[in-house]
Amino acid sequence: MASDFFKPGTRPPGPDCTDIAAWGSPSVIVPQYIAKIKVEAEDTYPSTACPPYYYSNAKIDNLLVTNTLGTAGVTKVVGNTGTFSGLVSAGSFSANSKAFNIPHPTRENRRLVHGCLEGPEYGVYTRGRVTNKKEIILPSYWKGLVDWTTISVNLTPIGSHQHLIVKRFDEEKIYLQSNGGMPIDCFYHVYAERMDIPRIEIEPEVDTES
Repeated sequence: MASDFFKPGTRPPGPDCTDIAAWGSPSVIVPQYIAKIKVEAEDTYPSTACPPYYYSNAKIDNLLVTNTLGTAGVTKVVGNTGTFSGLVSAGSFSANSKAFNIPHPTRENRRLVHGCLEGPEYGVYTRGRVTNKKEIILPSYWKGLVDWTTISVNLTPIGSHQHLIVKRFDEEKIYLQSNGGMPIDCFYHVYAERMDIPRIEIEPEVDTES
């Protein structure tokens, strides 16, 4: 009866190639490079070797990218919070909230946090001051960037009411007019919607099957 407890296992002979999770204690050396592992062509592996695995799913506590972080296809950043330094993306980026978080410029041991203004469009703006002129000259690159028919203008007269109006506008300029032709002195904000990318789908349908 005792021999029944010592029957040979059912695993075939050779190395144990089970795809198992890694375990152990986290490394305290930060930062450090991920080791380069040479992966041979399939026909060079001996018959007794385990097949190579790639990381379809992986977890890491801290990742320091010193040059380029490249992605292919659809990429999602999932989690409650995230910090990106020097991030440049050729695609789109979305989040529940967006903010800048910088060292406080005037108070020690403080940081300064501002939330991003949000709206139902990919909007751009230009602002400034008009003094003794009747035109606001728009940035030259707006011709290829914005849909000029979406332009809106805010004017704030300085010193007197001036009764300012936007007489007309086109791809290059905003034409102003004051009451009685008096000299114009005002601040301006000009907003427009980008046309180089698709418009925001404001209320997309949620896929409940995936």
